[in-house]
Amino acid sequence: MSGRSFTFLVNPASGGGAAPGAVVPVARLLRRAGATVEVTYSPGPMAVRVLATSAVERGDVVVSVGGDAMVSSLAGLVARLGGTLGIVPTGRGDGLARMLGLPTSPAQQAELLLTAAPRTIDLLRAGDRVVVGCVQAGVDARAAATADRARWVPRPLQYPLAALRALASYQPGRYRIVVDGTASDVSAATVVVANSASCSRGMRIAPEAVLDDGLLDVVVVGAASRLALARALPSLYDGSHVARPDVTVLRGRRVELSARDARPVPVGADGAPLGVLPADRPLVVEILPGALSVIA
Repeated sequence: MSGRSFTFLVNPASGGGAAPGAVVPVARLLRRAGATVEVTYSPGPMAVRVLATSAVERGDVVVSVGGDAMVSSLAGLVARLGGTLGIVPTGRGDGLARMLGLPTSPAQQAELLLTAAPRTIDLLRAGDRVVVGCVQAGVDARAAATADRARWVPRPLQYPLAALRALASYQPGRYRIVVDGTASDVSAATVVVANSASCSRGMRIAPEAVLDDGLLDVVVVGAASRLALARALPSLYDGSHVARPDVTVLRGRRVELSARDARPVPVGADGAPLGVLPADRPLVVEILPGALSVIA
């Protein structure tokens, strides 16, 4: 008899509609093992918060069934409530699931949820939002937002095609980056503040980032031509881009990020668009060490 109970919150649109089918065999196996399982297909952000709060208050493990955006929407809430998060990855990126080494077969997923000891990982706060993987500004944020709308493009092609579309209108941005009080003014194609090595469509944008080291990795991809950036795109998937002379990696616990020119600079978190960098103040990104308990 299992001593754990679970509340599954499912994003029905995740993975092109794959999430509802993915949850069924996992839930069945958990019930066979004696676990209490509730499954809800996400009715919207407000209802998700109410459901997750009730689940933590009951002592349930809250299980995210979806992609990085679904995990990100739950992680801060579960952490603040002192609960534990489980993950059944069904998204197009699933960067956190890869970093945690989560299995993909229903039998292994059920076994992990039933028996694995929770571990703690860091989160990051960006303004008033808590996220798991990364905050992106510049061309990467524009590409991620475009990929998020590419519902009918085959999954492996979504980000590469979105990146090429973003590069078609690309102009480098001027940024001020302050890491633990040390300021830099740079001209860059994109700036990524990362807690996780893999945080956008399978790319290893910050290959040396660690989920529980209490540090943020700030990856600055310097201004370059559209052709040079397009040629460098494959290197983002294995992390070798950080060896390029126009890429700088900084580390710290608190990052202030400002746009220094008049053009709006798009910003996103864990692949989801967040609008543009504030014009009147820096966007502050801070590490929250050991904030989240997760089954992995």
